[in-house]
Amino acid sequence: MKLDEALDLIAEVPDFPEPGVLFRDLSPLFADGPGFAAVADALAETLDPAATSVAGVEARGFLLAAAVGYSRGMGVVLVRKPGKLPSVAGRVDYSLEYGTASVELPAGVVKPGQRIAIMDDVLATGGTVAATAKLLEDAGAEVTGVSVVLELGALNGRAALGGRKVHTLRTV
Repeated sequence: MKLDEALDLIAEVPDFPEPGVLFRDLSPLFADGPGFAAVADALAETLDPAATSVAGVEARGFLLAAAVGYSRGMGVVLVRKPGKLPSVAGRVDYSLEYGTASVELPAGVVKPGQRIAIMDDVLATGGTVAATAKLLEDAGAEVTGVSVVLELGALNGRAALGGRKVHTLRTV
């Protein structure tokens, strides 16, 4: 399947999770084998050659990072929502386009000097990715870049990322 066809599988859900928000649902894309493969392959191509691991943000970022990590023989760092880890290396709170949230890094999975690419489904305001980058860097890692399936250009999430390399498969 061609990448554009795969990206066309993303559904738009108005007024979710609250009125006025247009949610991009990647569930139909993940459910389509050839579509998911096309997206995973395209994301893998965006990785900086210096990256040694991929960080996925809960929950859809897990799927993407795992697929890319597997295809490239790379480890996957799972950045979690609070309350899911028995041992936490760090926590960062941040703002979303419709609220606030937090992410945590498992203790003992990131080593100083490790080069990690961040992977997520959607770049909106940039809060989730910026918080993930801070977690990784606080643990001594180097963030080599950010790769996302979809960027919501009007929300200017890149501005929150401090000039980091950002690769997106589609901007809307």
